[in-house]
Amino acid sequence: MLNLCMLSGSFEYDSEISLKAFKTFVEKHYPIQANLVIYNSEDHDPSLAALDDADALLVFTRRLNTDGASLRQFQAYCEQGKPLVGVRTASHAYQNWLEFDKTVLGGDYQGHYGDGPATQVEFIATEHPILNGIPAFDCYGSLYKNPSLREDTSLLLMGHTDEHSEPVAWTRLHNGGRICYTSLGHQKDFEVEPFLRFLAQSILWVSEQI
Repeated sequence: MLNLCMLSGSFEYDSEISLKAFKTFVEKHYPIQANLVIYNSEDHDPSLAALDDADALLVFTRRLNTDGASLRQFQAYCEQGKPLVGVRTASHAYQNWLEFDKTVLGGDYQGHYGDGPATQVEFIATEHPILNGIPAFDCYGSLYKNPSLREDTSLLLMGHTDEHSEPVAWTRLHNGGRICYTSLGHQKDFEVEPFLRFLAQSILWVSEQI
């Protein structure tokens, strides 16, 4: 059984509600036990002791003011090259470590386009294990701008609207550990089963289970 730690602190996207729904889904369908760590406000620093025993980490936080020992514990997890999946606002997860986006995730978050129609998701790396058996799907929420991904990223998914196209999921290695990030993760996305399967299989892939 894989021990997953999930960090919830993206209040704009109701991450606590979404990750509780994901926890129910992933524990029912996959050999994963999920431990949810909840930030109650941007200034709240819950214990990150769960990182010590985690086989993988899922990050869904937004501009938290975490600093000091708590932030150093998160940074240490990353620097040790441990498995990590970032969801949507994870690109700006901690206000005091915005370099996380480029340094760890390999992204280039430059804001987002306005709300519009659903995002059509295009599979790029169709043979990648993360995408195995997942049908085509659309997602919701504004499209994030990531114009210059790091050269060592491998693109998984592109998102298309009527006017714009942007990368919406990719993988890379950081200090030898597997990373997967997706800018998808609107509240409605967590009602889309193929998206939930994508997240679950991302966790298994970063953990080298698939």
